[in-house]
Amino acid sequence: MHEFKTYHPIVNFAYFAFVIVFSCLLLHPVFLSISFVCAVAYALITGGRRTLKFVSVYIIPLMLLTAVINSVFNHSGVTVICYLPSGNPLTAESVIYGFAMGTMLAAVICFFASYNKVVTSDKFIYLFGRVIPSLSLVFSMVLRFVPRFKTQFMHVRAGQKCIGKDITDGSAIKRAKSGLKILSAMISWSLESAIETADSMKSRGYGLSGRTAYSDFVFDKRDKLTLIIILVLCAYVIAGMLIGATQYSYVPSVKVGDITLYSVSVAFAYFVLCAVPVIIECWEARKWKLLKRNI
Repeated sequence: MHEFKTYHPIVNFAYFAFVIVFSCLLLHPVFLSISFVCAVAYALITGGRRTLKFVSVYIIPLMLLTAVINSVFNHSGVTVICYLPSGNPLTAESVIYGFAMGTMLAAVICFFASYNKVVTSDKFIYLFGRVIPSLSLVFSMVLRFVPRFKTQFMHVRAGQKCIGKDITDGSAIKRAKSGLKILSAMISWSLESAIETADSMKSRGYGLSGRTAYSDFVFDKRDKLTLIIILVLCAYVIAGMLIGATQYSYVPSVKVGDITLYSVSVAFAYFVLCAVPVIIECWEARKWKLLKRNI
């Protein structure tokens, strides 16, 4: 169930670009909560159970660690909770701001995790291949290299483990030698892969003038409607930011902007924007269930 991945690259990229930028700019607790919940929800759809483990083991501790670090090093605020052994005050504002920064960082990481699943290298090259051909190629190769490197590392380590030369077997010196052998094998594989990629690109005429690129992406009515919805919601949220409906300050004291019907509507529009792929996935799942019932 990855229906949003089948949409046009422009729609995919526009969605992630807007929600990631808004997640960094909108520091209101309500908007941060919306970003975090929607980011985790869609990451669970794209990544499955592994994402649940990733969130519980890495993301939540990262949020707590960010809050602690900010509280220790940032002493802005007027509400003093206590004094640290160093003599600096621990303020409520610094704690709240630390949690806000941790939530923002967690939301951005989860959005990027989904981005890597949805916006593949061929989509990125399709979008930016003519504008910035060299940079788009390098970026797509890097994104492709990381999962390939991880897979190859697991294969090499499995082979070393079968002959009793894994990095967890034997004494410290033996483990170090086994680790160096795995590292040497991975470096050799990386260099060979780079040479093969260069030869393959040269044989396909990369860099020649007049060379065309094949793509099977079609911008249909579904993509047009979704893109219009995303742009309208983004414009509404930006208007709310300019008017001050998303205003929230942490220092020197916590100050919340006036809660009006318009500010609530901006928050709702932002929720719909962040939840666009989740809504699409749920809608398609419901349609599929109805079709199976009618069979």
